[in-house]
Amino acid sequence: MAAPSFDEVIDILHEIAPLELAAEWDNVGVLLQPRRKPGKVARALLTIDLTAAVAAEAIAVRADLVVAYHPPIFQPLRRLAATPGKQGALLALAAAGIAVHSPHTALDAAPSGLCDWLVESMLAGDAPKEVRPCGEGEFGRVVTLARPLPIGTLLQRCKRRFAVRHLQLARPERAAAMVRTLAVAAGAGGSVLRGVAVDVLVTGEMSHHDVLAALALGSTVVLAGHANTERGFLKVLQKRLRAAFDGDLDVRIARTDRDPFAVV
Repeated sequence: MAAPSFDEVIDILHEIAPLELAAEWDNVGVLLQPRRKPGKVARALLTIDLTAAVAAEAIAVRADLVVAYHPPIFQPLRRLAATPGKQGALLALAAAGIAVHSPHTALDAAPSGLCDWLVESMLAGDAPKEVRPCGEGEFGRVVTLARPLPIGTLLQRCKRRFAVRHLQLARPERAAAMVRTLAVAAGAGGSVLRGVAVDVLVTGEMSHHDVLAALALGSTVVLAGHANTERGFLKVLQKRLRAAFDGDLDVRIARTDRDPFAVV
């Protein structure tokens, strides 16, 4: 078993999520490279968020690379301290020689990326009549269904795909029982889906006022929780990375990465 080089793994990650597709405001790519001359990557750990728990897990399993969907370095850092938050996590990884790469919105917009995976989730094998990008940066998708879908069926598909028992649902007064058009966006989809007039909007979270604006356009809003719309794609990314290196790269999904919210 010959582990790939750091550069080889990063090249594949760039093929999966080309950095030029990321939003201008985003911070994607290699965010932490603690070794001047990176060596082999025998093990990679995938996560949505880089938390102290995930950093500890990466060190415990002797990962060489953490792929964190959300950039742990986003706003400029004024100082670095061994605190319980992101700064402490980054310092711990740096001390252990573990690099960090973040794809974020590049993965959203990429062909066969996160947004297209969301579309597949909603279709569940049904052939669409039309799919087109939407929103600034094309980080969302609008789908016209070949056959109308009962709203209840769509909600069940959302629960299964996002592994949740409950959804937030906002419906206009005269909402149709059948869904003919829908739009999807990962995470906080308010700005991406703003002004999109379809039967149903599906995303992780939206502001109160964006929800009201969507209702005024006659759209039903389905919210599953920010990271819940993203975490399931880690299994897809895991499979692609393993296949790219014929099993020579050990790719794991962080067990400690979880949604911070609970329904009580």
